[in-house]
Amino acid sequence: MSSILNEWISQLSVLASIWLEDVWASPQQTAAHLAAAIAIALVLAGSLARTMTPLRWLAVGSNIGLMIYGALHPSPITFCIAAVLLPVNLYRAIEVTKLTRRVHRAEAAAQQAGLWLKPYMKAKKLKAGETLFSKGDLAEHLFLLVEGQMELVELGKVLEPGRIFGEIALFSPDRIRTSTVRCVTACTVLRIHDSTVRQLYYQDHAFGFHLIDLLASRLSDDVQRVQAQLREAKREILDRSQAQSQAPH
Repeated sequence: MSSILNEWISQLSVLASIWLEDVWASPQQTAAHLAAAIAIALVLAGSLARTMTPLRWLAVGSNIGLMIYGALHPSPITFCIAAVLLPVNLYRAIEVTKLTRRVHRAEAAAQQAGLWLKPYMKAKKLKAGETLFSKGDLAEHLFLLVEGQMELVELGKVLEPGRIFGEIALFSPDRIRTSTVRCVTACTVLRIHDSTVRQLYYQDHAFGFHLIDLLASRLSDDVQRVQAQLREAKREILDRSQAQSQAPH
């Protein structure tokens, strides 16, 4: 069995040597096989890529390498297959690259979302002590505080000018306000209807990113607040338990 295996290995070595001699003997064949090796390496690298942008560009590179191999070897079938795939992968690569750039621009523009959102909003003036909306109300608008100070009554948190608020209830399943907002001073707010908010969310990447940032930030604040309340409640229970254990019977 070992002699047969050794014979096979010997024959493969001879064939490999003959193939290498043929390849190195012709500059054209050397270039063709080098292009094929690069194409195969790019395909392997593409299989390890975790995102679409490098995957598409690696596919473009492998198509070009296989086209060079097909033209120089020559191998018409290899050339035709790579030639058909090249425009498809090139189009997708350009498309993904443009999308990535739009996403980056949208992330940067999201910081200024409150400025260009104003043309879609209507102004409303309120007096000090007046309530904008109450806990349990149906959420129909998103708000931007322009002037004055407002307070989230249940949380005792003050809203400053420039703050967008009221977004969580718009996207909650029941669309019910979870807090009351009351004017600490005379205020001016801009409001935008829920239907317009949803249109902008789907149509404008910058506003969509800004809204996602707002929701994530507010939900994170809520989680931290609840955790702090739980820690405080546990501390009170522990202090009460210790006080009872130390009390004379």
